[in-house]
Order: sequence, then C-alpha cells, then structure tokens
Amino acid sequence: MAPSIAVLLAFTALTFVLVAVYVNYRVALVFTGKAPANSWTRGASTWNNPSWTTRFEHAHLNCLENLPVYAAVVLAASLLGQLTLIDQLAWTYFGFRLAQSLVHIISTSATFVFLRALMLTGQWVILAYWLLKLSGLI
Repeated sequence: MAPSIAVLLAFTALTFVLVAVYVNYRVALVFTGKAPANSWTRGASTWNNPSWTTRFEHAHLNCLENLPVYAAVVLAASLLGQLTLIDQLAWTYFGFRLAQSLVHIISTSATFVFLRALMLTGQWVILAYWLLKLSGLI
C-alpha cells in the first residue's frame, strides 16, 4: 500500500478514535440515566463535561477540518499519477497530525497551544509544498 494511502487510512482512524472516546462517554451517561440525550446540542451544551472530553472533541473537530484537505491532495495526486510525491512526506505529515492531536488532548495551556500551532504549521508547510508541486508552480 502506498504511504499516502496508508496515512489517509491512519488519519481517518485517528479521527474516528477521537470521536469514539468522547461520544462513548456521553452514550454511557445517557444509558445509565445520568444525563438526558439532548445534553449536548450543537454549540449549546447543557451538561458540565469533564475538560478531557472537551479536549477530545476539539481534537476531533480539528481533524475533521484537516482530513478533507489531505484527502483532496491525495486524490489529486492519484489522478495525476503523482502519488510518489505525496508518499515521500506522508508519514512526516501524519506525525505532525498525530502530535497535534496528542498535544490538544493533553493540555490547553499557553505552551501546549503554541506546540499545537507548531504542529499545524508543519502540516501546512508540507501541504503547501505538495500543492505547489502538483500544480507545477515549483
């Protein structure tokens, strides 16, 4: 399997694991009668979540924002017959992605937010390189 495709699957799995963690917590509360099912309406939570669940949710949402971009680049590279370009840095890209998610889960302190921004910047630099190469601009 091409590294770019393996990373696409890994990125998708990471996104799924993040949502599964906080959703299973919520489902357990509902099934045990500790919280009503409508305690987590979009943008208007009526339930006092532990901070770790919010951090998992935000890490998941961040993956949802970035997964389609990576998938689109992989699709374009595949259609152009240039997957090897993506393959070269695919695992590095995912390393930044995984590190960003882990940092997101661990803490929201200023230091960790800065580290998260560094991890995101690493991903953006790689994505920009791929886009420029695929478009023939470099």
